[in-house]
Amino acid sequence: MDPEAETPELQRTVMLTGVDLASFLGHRDQLIADLEAQHPRVGFHARDQVLTMRGPADEVLAAEAVVREILQLARLGGAVSRHDVKEVTRMVHEGNGPTAAQVLSEPILTVRGHAVRAQTRGQRAYVDAIDEHTIVFGIGPAGTGKTYLAMAKAVQALQRREVAKIILTRPAVEAGERLGYLPGTLEDKIDPYLRPLFDAVGSMMDPDVVPKLLASGTIEVAPLAYMRGRTLNESFVILDEAQNTTPEQMKMFLTRLGYGSKMVVTGDVTQADLPIAASGLRVVNRILRGVEDIHFAELDSDDIVRHNLVSRIVDAYSDYERSGQERSGQDRSGQDRTAQQRGDAP
Repeated sequence: MDPEAETPELQRTVMLTGVDLASFLGHRDQLIADLEAQHPRVGFHARDQVLTMRGPADEVLAAEAVVREILQLARLGGAVSRHDVKEVTRMVHEGNGPTAAQVLSEPILTVRGHAVRAQTRGQRAYVDAIDEHTIVFGIGPAGTGKTYLAMAKAVQALQRREVAKIILTRPAVEAGERLGYLPGTLEDKIDPYLRPLFDAVGSMMDPDVVPKLLASGTIEVAPLAYMRGRTLNESFVILDEAQNTTPEQMKMFLTRLGYGSKMVVTGDVTQADLPIAASGLRVVNRILRGVEDIHFAELDSDDIVRHNLVSRIVDAYSDYERSGQERSGQDRSGQDRTAQQRGDAP
């Protein structure tokens, strides 16, 4: 007899109280669709403030735990994103550590009514590390919130008057292009490299305030080369795209650290645009790991909060690169054996 046929069915209900029901369920009950995608064998039905779940008993109980965590998250942190449903499901399934609501609900900032917060357990650990250490390296693929969350912590520190200024910097390295062929002055040529940092600042603060803070020097956005020879006191300093630094540039940057300052270095070692030289982000990982008050936060595809395809793309590239390294190792082994056989031949 098929054991699945004997799986008892169960029906459970959850009262959706303490939240704005329309916002909680989303446009055309998007939350229900997201829950069904994560729990395909469970039927969900919402009527008034009652959510009913029906299906195999074990899966209904798991879905109920997810719904209760999402409900608590909404009560504590406001709007619930589609990614929250996926992440809460994963955390409930893993079943270790603090609850999903505890991990994900604490906002860093509230910007124009929107709470900026960690959306995965890895992001929460990264944010906590920034609180607890003077220098933090946020290393991971695109879309994991490395720069976005660091920027939120910088704005929070400025608002709390923990620092006097924010400094944002990037190395001006061409991704297969040449600065010299771009029109305009040096500033015009460099601006495209720094534009993402300007955009990040604008997303975290009132648009009317940002120009004033830039003009007064309270917020500074500059190429990495402009950091040379300076001591950065009472500043929250973010080095973005650090995979494009050389080891010498990385050492130069880190030794700018002054009193009362905090540094966050972000990058993805798989997307370096350096043509020949080794990435300073790769090298510093080997040199400084284990040094007191320096922390390396490793984010992965589970922490990506962009379109679901981005996680799959990152994983596919990682698998391809691993298989390429294995093939390369096998080829070298074969060449070594051939050379040995030729050397042993009379």
